[in-house]
Amino acid sequence: MQENYKAKAYDILKNLNIEEGDLIEIKKGDLRIRGVLLPSYSKDERIFVIKLDNGYNIGISIDNISEIKLITKNSSKAQESERKEVSRNGAKSEIKIISTGGTIVSKVEYETGAVRPALTTEEIVQFLPEINEIAKVDAEVLFSILSENMKPEYWVKIAESVKKAFDEGNTGVVIAHGTDTMAYTASALAFSLRSLQGPVVLVGSQRSSDRPSSDSAINLLSAVTTAKYAPFGEVVVNMHADSSDTYALVHRGVKVRKMHSSRRDAFQSVNDKPLAKVLWKERKLVMLDKSYMSKKGETTLDAKFDNRAFLLYYYPGLDRDFLEHILTNTKIRGLIIAGTGLGHTSSDYVELFRKATKDGIFIGMTTQCLFGRVNMNVYTTGRQLLDAGVTPLEDMLPEVALVKLMWVLAHEQDLEKIRSLMISNLVGEINPRHTLDLFPRWSYE
Repeated sequence: MQENYKAKAYDILKNLNIEEGDLIEIKKGDLRIRGVLLPSYSKDERIFVIKLDNGYNIGISIDNISEIKLITKNSSKAQESERKEVSRNGAKSEIKIISTGGTIVSKVEYETGAVRPALTTEEIVQFLPEINEIAKVDAEVLFSILSENMKPEYWVKIAESVKKAFDEGNTGVVIAHGTDTMAYTASALAFSLRSLQGPVVLVGSQRSSDRPSSDSAINLLSAVTTAKYAPFGEVVVNMHADSSDTYALVHRGVKVRKMHSSRRDAFQSVNDKPLAKVLWKERKLVMLDKSYMSKKGETTLDAKFDNRAFLLYYYPGLDRDFLEHILTNTKIRGLIIAGTGLGHTSSDYVELFRKATKDGIFIGMTTQCLFGRVNMNVYTTGRQLLDAGVTPLEDMLPEVALVKLMWVLAHEQDLEKIRSLMISNLVGEINPRHTLDLFPRWSYE
C-alpha cells in the first residue's frame, strides 16, 4: 500500500490497520461516507479513493476528516497474499494475463477526469479476487498503450509473449487490449500462431473499471473462464454479448469486428457464428460452434509482417491520381480494396490495376458491406476487374485481409504464391459456407 498512499494519508491508514480492499467509514462534517478503500493513483497525496455501494468511485481529501474507522477487513487480501506466495515459490500458473493497455486497464485521473492507461494487470487482479477462484493466474505488463498506437512490430512481441507463456506451462492466455484495434491484433496473432496449445483470449472494455457501468470486470472474468475451460486452440475475442450483464460471447479472432463506438456489446461475429458464450456468474463456458481448431501439443510461432500494404476504402469520386500515386510512387507491395456491393470500384481504374498487377503488386477485393461475400462474376465491372488481375477474397473482412496480406508479404515474394495464400483458408478467416443465416437481426431496446 506504501506505493499507492503516501505521506499523511499513508500514516493514517497504517495506524488504523486499514488496507486497500477494506470496508471503511469516513466522517467529514455532517457527512458519513462508507465504501471500499481503493488504491489511489492521484498525484495529490491527501486523497483517499473510495468505491461506494452504488458503484461510483470518489476521491476524498483527508483535510477536515473528523473520523475514519475500519468496518470490515478484506477477506480476499489473504487469498491475494497466498497467490503471491505461491508465485514466489515457483508454482506454475494456469492462465497468463498479458497486458497491452487500453480501457480495461485504465483508471480515472481524479484531477482531470480523464482516463489513462496506467494500471498493471496485477492491479486488475487485485480488484477482481474472484479470478483466483477460477484459475491460478500470473500477470505480465508488456505495453501500456492506447490501442490506436498498436503497430505490427508490437504484434510480433505479443505473439512471442504468448509462445513463451505456453512454453512455461500455462494452458491459456488472456490479452488485455484496447477495443479500437483489437480485431487487427486478433487477426495478427491468429496468423502468427498457427498451432496453439490452448486458447488465446483478447479482452477489453468499453468503459473504464472506475465507472459503475463498466464492463471490464465481467469481460475479464469471462475471458479467464474461456482461457481455463475452452476446448479449442484458437485466437478469440471475448466481450459483452448484450447491453446488460447477462453473458459474454467468444468470437473467432479473424471473424469479429467492433460494430459500435461505445455500446458494451460492441463486438459481433461477421459471416460466422460465435464460438461460445460465457455465463460469467456460473463460471461456465457453453460452446455454440463445434467447428473449432483443436489444441496442439506445441505452439508454433511464425510472427513477421511486411507493412507495405494499403487498405483502400473505395468511394464515388476517388481521384485516379491519388490511386496512381499509391500504386506507382510508393513502396507498396499489396492493396486491399473495400469495394462496393459484390466487390466493385469504378471501371476507370481497371487499366491502372492491370498495370499494377503486372508489376507484381497484389490487389485483393473485399466488400465494405462486411456481411456477405464478394462475387465479381455477376456484373460487367467485376469481370473487368478480375481480368485486370484483382483477386476476390470471399467473405474476409477488409481489416483481416489487410493483416493477412502483411503476414503473407513477409513470407512470399512471388505474386502467384501470394495470391494462392490469400485465397487459402489458413485460420478460419474464410467461411466456406454460403448462407444468409449469419446476417444480424438487430434488436431495438
